Amino acid sequence: MNRRDFLKTSTIAAGLVLPAWSHAAAPFAAAPVSTAFTPRPENGWRVFELVTRIEPVATDGPIQVWIPLPTVQQSDWSRPMGNLWSGNATGMYVATDPVYGATMLHATWPAATAAPALEIVSRCATRDRAVDLAHGGRMPKLAAAERTLYTRATALLPTDGIVLDTAREITRGAKSDEAKARAIYDWIVDNTFRNPKTRGCGLGDIRAMLETGDLSGKCADLNALYVGLARSLGLPARDVYGVRVADSRYGYKSLGKSGDVSKAQHCRAEVWLEHAGWVPVDPADVRKVALEEPPGGLPLSDPKVVAARNTLFGAWEMNWLAYNFGHDIRLPGSEGPETPYLMYPQGENRDGRFDSLDPANFRYTLSAREVTGA
Repeated sequence: MNRRDFLKTSTIAAGLVLPAWSHAAAPFAAAPVSTAFTPRPENGWRVFELVTRIEPVATDGPIQVWIPLPTVQQSDWSRPMGNLWSGNATGMYVATDPVYGATMLHATWPAATAAPALEIVSRCATRDRAVDLAHGGRMPKLAAAERTLYTRATALLPTDGIVLDTAREITRGAKSDEAKARAIYDWIVDNTFRNPKTRGCGLGDIRAMLETGDLSGKCADLNALYVGLARSLGLPARDVYGVRVADSRYGYKSLGKSGDVSKAQHCRAEVWLEHAGWVPVDPADVRKVALEEPPGGLPLSDPKVVAARNTLFGAWEMNWLAYNFGHDIRLPGSEGPETPYLMYPQGENRDGRFDSLDPANFRYTLSAREVTGA
């Protein structure tokens, strides 16, 4: 394994040795679902290990892959510990998108490599988030460059036309930024729904959603709609792309995944409020609870859904690792198009881009475990 490259990507540890703060809390037992869905920082830090195994089908031409790495550094809720990798690729290096800082491992194999393979071991410490909106204080001002980046349009998140018109209608009468942010959240919970037939996490083409009136999809659709509507009003907002790595300790069957997490990718969202900073939101997971939480097909008035709705404006349970905030990512060395976001492994050969939503044929697996001591 490439120890030197691990050291270069590590931000808080010299190796896969748990720092002292990672022992701040003992593992939690699963709790029954109730109206007390209360993620909070006092629950302490947890450390997760994510193993990504890539074995693309060999061809008579060269192959290259790009693997997102969990490298979002936020001192209060996400502390990446580094990445180790090994494999028979002739080139393996960390690349970073220059706009959003999305970090990926880029690996290449020459033509006729018999059995291309790559394994990445990533560790990250996380802590539950909860923002006290009622008692917010004076926050540092959002840097001008960040405000510009997180209010601008992207290829699939326009901020004009029907997006702006819809946002203005949703927030009619709202006086404060918080009131506008919450009105958009409530509108998405009330008017969208999770579509189990949507491939992967969805595409996030919010103009098409609004123009067709088809407000269905999964997290990359519904939370992108939140971000686009907020940005159209000048509220800084961003998607946060990542993957679930553990079961929910609050008992929600639909809000966690452990072990094989090859299809557990999940996009969340944040909105910037001057008195609170970046506020976590996740209206898509409210709709996921309504659709999937046993026995399934729950009304919005069900206590499980109400608890999720109340919690997911301002809090996240951090059984999830954050990859990046990126949109319209140009993959280095690729001859293909930009990818709308980088949440799944990407790969291509001379015949074109692989289907990143089909791990069985692209041949990749993601597995996760919680590290409870080291």
